[in-house]
Amino acid sequence: MAKVPNVLVAAAPAALTAASGLVGGYGVARWSGRRELGGAVLAVAGAGAAAQWHRSSGAGTAAALTGLYVAAFGGSHPLAKRIGAWPSVLAVTGVVAAASTAATALSARRK
Repeated sequence: MAKVPNVLVAAAPAALTAASGLVGGYGVARWSGRRELGGAVLAVAGAGAAAQWHRSSGAGTAAALTGLYVAAFGGSHPLAKRIGAWPSVLAVTGVVAAASTAATALSARRK
């Protein structure tokens, strides 16, 4: 079995936090019928991911990834009209998680 590089292991927590916020926020809003609860999940997880990005990669990367997180949330709405709600949420979550992992791994390699 192949060994996972340490930089990817270190990058995983922030990507998982961001993914949890996007998927969890939508899921909570949908199943509870209360958009503000979904927004709270989205906001708390986004703040947590931003803090992780800042710690691991610095302010610039954290700002860029936080902007991507917010843009993904906003972009999922018009995308949902084309491909459906869950596929849209999963698509934007994949983009954010991949970008988070790549940026964090790159930053860890430079250290």
